[in-house]
Parts: sequence; structure tokens; C-alpha cells
Amino acid sequence: MQLTFASYNIHKAVGLDRRRDPGRILTILRELDADVIALQEADRRFGLRETVLPLSDIAEHTPYRPVTFSGRPHSIGWHGNALLVKRGIEVTAASAIPLPTLEPRGAVRADLMVAGRRVRIVGMHLDLSGIRRRQQVRAILDHLAACGDPAPAVLMGDFNEWSQHGGCLREFVQGWRILAPGRSFPSRRPVAQLDRIVVSDGWEVVHAGVHHSANAARGSDHLPVLAKLVLPKK
Repeated sequence: MQLTFASYNIHKAVGLDRRRDPGRILTILRELDADVIALQEADRRFGLRETVLPLSDIAEHTPYRPVTFSGRPHSIGWHGNALLVKRGIEVTAASAIPLPTLEPRGAVRADLMVAGRRVRIVGMHLDLSGIRRRQQVRAILDHLAACGDPAPAVLMGDFNEWSQHGGCLREFVQGWRILAPGRSFPSRRPVAQLDRIVVSDGWEVVHAGVHHSANAARGSDHLPVLAKLVLPKK
């Protein structure tokens, strides 16, 4: 079973031209053609926290549907974190993950059923503080440990971690593999690998990389990252 996972900080759909252009972001999501996409900064920060990607446009112009996490009818995420899954993928559980933070950061988790196999997904946007990032990764790993039945897991998002091997990445010990798809920030001339994908044991990595296109180069201050993974038969 091969699945493609992607993570994209869409910067509230505001591009390098300073225009808020949800249609451009939807075009980039279609370019990715991933089975599951973790978004960061998908909702407005204040007020009703409404999504910057209209639900009707997601339904009409993409093959995706958002996973539901909160009671806010105008939002598709939790503190800006959202998960989009291709229609036809069953969502069996979903939860926001409380993180220790002083900033409006968060993480979300969903259990999916694909071809009779359960897969666990986490999307996250971690803090600017190194100490807080390590605490947040621990909180996410504790949440997964408390989920009970183990499942192959994929964790992805904007880690805000400039170190290639240290910092909060040291919290992923035995049982986890950190993928560094490539330099994704800033999108015009990427120098940092802030966007990561972390996989549990059991996944085979076919490909990991950064999505480059004319739209992605100006759609946000981050470029999307993606990984093609295979889950072998039991």
C-alpha cells in the first residue's frame, strides 16, 4: 500500500506578492496530489478563526475533505493546524493535541482506515522557542502512547527547527525515522529545512522531497514537502 503524505504551511494563503489568494493554494494542493495533507496556518488567528480556504471551494475544486477537530463551524483546524484527506479515505478518530505553549500553537491527530489498515497521522506547528519545541514533541509522543492500539504513524508539519539533527529532533528515539525532504524556507530562496516528516517503524520510504512549482514559489513563505511511503503487507 503506497500513500503520499504532504505538509504545507500556507501562511494564511498570503503569498509573497502580499495577496491572500485561496485559489492559488488550492491549485498547489492539486499539484501535490497527496493522499493526506497537513496544513499549518490554515485558519485566521482571531475572531471566529475561520478558514482561509473556503469549505465550498475545497469541496468543489479539490479531491479533499478536512478532518473535523473543533466546534468552530467556520474553522477547518485547531490553532491553524488542519488535515485534508482524499475523499474515500475513512476517518475513524480525530483529536486536537494540547501542547505546552505561550503562543497559539497546536497539533492534531487523526486515525485513518486505508485498504483495511489503520494509519495514524499527526499534523503540527511547533514553537519558536527551542525548549518549548522539545516539550511539545514530548507531549505529542505521550499522546500517541496513550492512544492504545499501536498503528503505523506519520508525523509532519512546520517544526521551526533549524538544526538538522539536534534540538527537538532528539526526542525521536528508537522506533522513529526523521525525514528531511529538503530546504523549504523561505520559499523564494530556501535555506532551512523547517518542514519535516517523521515516520514510525514499518514504513518503507520511496521518495521524500520539496515541491517546486511557479505557484508554490510565491503562494506562501514555505514550500510544501512530501513523502511517498509504502506500508508492507502484514
